[in-house]
Amino acid sequence: MHYSEAKEHTPGRLHTLFADPYCAFENDADERQLHIRIMLHTLLALPMHHARVTLRVIHGWENGGFEPSDLMHRDYPLASLDDFHHVANSVSSNSQEHETSLSASPSLLSEPLASVFANAEAEGNDVSDTVRNTPARWPAFKGGLALYTLFKMYHRLVYGEDDNYRCSQCETPDGLHELHEFHLEEGEFALLIPHNAETQTTAPTTLIMHASQLGPISQLLKRSLPLFQDI
Repeated sequence: MHYSEAKEHTPGRLHTLFADPYCAFENDADERQLHIRIMLHTLLALPMHHARVTLRVIHGWENGGFEPSDLMHRDYPLASLDDFHHVANSVSSNSQEHETSLSASPSLLSEPLASVFANAEAEGNDVSDTVRNTPARWPAFKGGLALYTLFKMYHRLVYGEDDNYRCSQCETPDGLHELHEFHLEEGEFALLIPHNAETQTTAPTTLIMHASQLGPISQLLKRSLPLFQDI
C-alpha cells in the first residue's frame, strides 16, 4: 500500500486557526457561526479573489449505488460569489437540462481508475473484477489510495456523514492537497486546497458538492457576504 499518497484525519490549515477544528463546527460549539465564516474566508474567499477556484458539481449516485462510472460531474470557474449564485440559479431553474448535461459529462473516477489498473497489470499484478469493484482494495496499487480517499469523500457528500468536519491529505495531479469536508446543518461540501499555504493564491482550489446542495450553500455564502468583500 502506498501510504504517502493520502492520509486521513491529519492536521491542516484550520489547525492553525482553531484549537480543535473537529469540534469547531459542532452544533453546540461556542461561536460556531464565527468559525464557519472564518473557515469560508480562509479556504474559499482568498483563492476565489485570485480566480483560482473551481466549483465541482457531482451527480449520479443514488439509492446506495457507488459504481465509479456512474459518478458524473461538471466544473465551473468561480471568480466571485455572483458566479456561484449564477450556477445555483441556473441549475434550479433548468434542473432537467442540468441533469442531462451532467449525465453526458465524464465520470470522475473511471478514467483515473482505468489508468491505475492498467499500470498495475503492466507490473504483473492480477487485477480481477472483484478487485476493480471493491474500492477498499484499490490502495494495493500505486495511485489507488489517493483515488480511494477521493472516492470516500464523494460517497460521503452524496450519502451524508455523521462527523461535522474532517481533514485529509491527498496527492492530486496538481500536487499534495488538503481535503476539508464539511457536513453541516447549513449544507454539505468539501474544499480541496493546496497543502502549501503560500501557493493558495496560485494553485487551484476546488469547491465540491452534490447538485442538491447548491441552494443551501448559496444561502450560506449570502449570509457570509461581508467576509467576501474587500479581500
